Amino acid sequence: MKISKVASKIPASPTLAITAKVKELRAQGKDVIGFGAGEPDFDTPDAIKEAAIEAINKGVTKYTPVGGTPELKEAVCNSIYAEYGLKTTPDNVIISCGAKHSLYNLFLTLFEHGDEVICPAPYWVSYPPMIEIAGAKPVIVDTRDNGMKLTADVVKKAVTKNTRGIIINSPSNPTGMIFERKELEAIAEICLQDDIVIISDDIYKNIIFDDAEFFSVATISPEVAANTFIINGASKTYAMTGWRIGYCIGNAEVIKAMTRLQSQSTSNPTSFAQNGAIVSLSGDQAIVEERRKIFEKRRDLIVSKIREIPGFTIIPPSGSFYSFPSVKGYLDRFGSSNKLAEYLLEKALVAVVPGDGFGADDHMRLSFATSEENIINGLNRIKEALASL
Repeated sequence: MKISKVASKIPASPTLAITAKVKELRAQGKDVIGFGAGEPDFDTPDAIKEAAIEAINKGVTKYTPVGGTPELKEAVCNSIYAEYGLKTTPDNVIISCGAKHSLYNLFLTLFEHGDEVICPAPYWVSYPPMIEIAGAKPVIVDTRDNGMKLTADVVKKAVTKNTRGIIINSPSNPTGMIFERKELEAIAEICLQDDIVIISDDIYKNIIFDDAEFFSVATISPEVAANTFIINGASKTYAMTGWRIGYCIGNAEVIKAMTRLQSQSTSNPTSFAQNGAIVSLSGDQAIVEERRKIFEKRRDLIVSKIREIPGFTIIPPSGSFYSFPSVKGYLDRFGSSNKLAEYLLEKALVAVVPGDGFGADDHMRLSFATSEENIINGLNRIKEALASL
């Protein structure tokens, strides 16, 4: 049967593929240590689960408004004001089935054939395919020569008359880098001058380390805020990946168009999951800081273990729960990060995500959303497997 050109060109998500492979091998009884997961290994906090269970028991199991309940939209507005100092209204908010869904809706609403969207590399694996699904062209700008950080000079060189948008993901997946405020301010100025929309993917904003500070371009000025769409969701901060609740905040007319689009795809996000999300945003946030400290400790551990492996180098991540070491020292032997990842899975029973899907074939991603024991044992296995070459 014929498959459409759009669907034929879409690559499978390499991160989800690795997760599925790990589950398959474990089901066969193999002791696989997985570093592929893009989700916290913690459980959803009890108060959030209890709110959803209570909602189910009260019959909150029907359709809601397509773009989310008024109560959740209001909770998002309150959260944005508390954390960003930005005043917004429910008309500027859409709730979708995860932050990925919010991005997908936004790209389809804003971009079309002939448009270009600047996408800093290394990038999250889904940005380029989603841009292409919208008919637009992802313009990849490589940050590896600048310590994985985006600069205004690099952005300026990438701008053409067709540039319609730019994606800012800070802290970044897969690098964990946080972009510098002065560079973001300069990039925002370029965007205002050239009428370029800013997509600020802030999904990891609450997972930052050391003295690093999260900075949102939307807080630079009212003019920049009006030109920015903020993407976030419940998945990473509150360990709610399976709940599928994300949101986008931005221009009301665009949000209205996104809502029309969503009405013809998923309709509303899950009703009772929205009740849980309200509690995630409005409840006690102490557990967020507790878990951030755990991630920071794991970050220190995985960086130290990676540095024990000859041929690996790493810039310590300032946020998220990913490390992204360079594996250049092994590319002559294996030819690609894919082949290296295959070797580590077969030889060491350790699953990592090769870097080519992130636009950096000389790197690989290891998530430290796993136990300290797994980090120690997994990196020891990698070291031993490579030492035997």
